[in-house]
Amino acid sequence: MTQPTISNTSSPTVATSGTPSWMLWTGRVLSGLLAALFAASAVPKFIPSLAGDMEKAGWSPTVAPVLGVTELICALLYAIPQTSVLGAILLTGYMGGAIATHARIGESFVAQVIIGVLIWLGLFLRDARLRALIPLRRAS
Repeated sequence: MTQPTISNTSSPTVATSGTPSWMLWTGRVLSGLLAALFAASAVPKFIPSLAGDMEKAGWSPTVAPVLGVTELICALLYAIPQTSVLGAILLTGYMGGAIATHARIGESFVAQVIIGVLIWLGLFLRDARLRALIPLRRAS
């Protein structure tokens, strides 16, 4: 009698099993672009002359480097397959803060909402486990 094999659900191959290649690569590219966007957004927060723009949003410029480090860590966690769900959760929270900040000062926050949706779309496309958790149903 053969022993049943135990699969390691944290391996990247499990997350991609049953995923069409177009879906996997679209999710990877979208996720990569978003991670790069967050990294590019974090860099000015370390430059004092650019971090001064934080005052317009009601934040002290001294907070900018902390926000930059937070943004970089969240983006890195999102980019790594094993920690991508945690990264998506943290980036969603980060975008929630951005939405609240823009709403408080009377600016549009549509872009931040779209970015939040794209974070999860990228992960949904590249991770079969998430699609199993949140199945999309076809209309009858």
